[in-house]
Amino acid sequence: MDVDWYVTDPHPELRVELVTDKATALGVSPERVRQVLEAALRGTTVGLVRDPQSREDVPLVVRLPQSRRTSESQLAALGVHGTHGVVSLGEIARIRQDMAPAVIYHKNLFPVVYVTADMAGGEESPIYAMLRAGHALDDLAAQGRGAWQRAQPGTLPRLTTSMPAQDHEYVLKWDGEWQITYEVFRDMGLAFAAVLVLIALLVVGWFGSYTTPIAIMAPIPLSLIGIIPAHALAGAFFTATSMIGFIAGAGIVVRNSIILVDFIELRRNQGVPLAEAVVEAGALRFRPMLLTAASVVAGAFVILFDPIFQGLAISLMAGEVAATLFSRLVVPVLYYLEKRHEERHVTPQATVQG
Repeated sequence: MDVDWYVTDPHPELRVELVTDKATALGVSPERVRQVLEAALRGTTVGLVRDPQSREDVPLVVRLPQSRRTSESQLAALGVHGTHGVVSLGEIARIRQDMAPAVIYHKNLFPVVYVTADMAGGEESPIYAMLRAGHALDDLAAQGRGAWQRAQPGTLPRLTTSMPAQDHEYVLKWDGEWQITYEVFRDMGLAFAAVLVLIALLVVGWFGSYTTPIAIMAPIPLSLIGIIPAHALAGAFFTATSMIGFIAGAGIVVRNSIILVDFIELRRNQGVPLAEAVVEAGALRFRPMLLTAASVVAGAFVILFDPIFQGLAISLMAGEVAATLFSRLVVPVLYYLEKRHEERHVTPQATVQG
């Protein structure tokens, strides 16, 4: 909706060209002519009107009426003060009708033509409009009706994340809301990857194992099982705040997993068999995990109906519930399989004394 572009239609304009020799002879400076024209056409603020009934002072602007601003004869009759008295503008300048030149816009030193539109209705993401516009451009190219084909035959090149490397051919660059969305999710994705690496390093340093982080961090993607359907049921889009909620929930999920693994290792150090320790962890540590999830849900509920932070609330609430339910099963099972595999491949050693 609201499709528009920045190409302007040709329109007439009044052009005033100062005759420097005449103006100098009559003692009129070019700056004085500019000031007179600016005051007559754009207007000049000469003071403020202080009205007790108004909250703020009203600026007092002096300007010619519309009928006199568009007439060549009226502009030519404007008086300009010089050193030898007042002269008319028509005596020192040529006033004529001309066509205004087209406006040329640039971005990153490339000439561009902006085409703008908004999304409304059931699909508000710009990616849907981009895909459909791409299909329409392909159809135009197949039928030979593309306007760009007069200069370059073939399909119009389309760029989504980068700028063109040259300016001697037509290129369609998707920008605006799409570019902002891409950069936000790209940067947060990189930040999330860095967070996962840091969590893995901390877990390796604490438990002294390179495989334990796999069991501890496995529930992180499982939270998407709750986040994606919850957005669909709520009729909400997965926005940048939703991504923030997913990243923030990853820390809480890892904390619950560490509770399970730490309890299992504690029981194993007390001499409890691996299978029994795993079962006890899933049963006894479920209460603190459930209390953590309930606290997150209660805290995020207050922003659930906010139009901006709704995605954050949905991600925290649904992701935490799903991760709590699945981590209780997945983490102990993965840890059990990992440790049982290690025990089976431990090389037996014999000590001979004599």
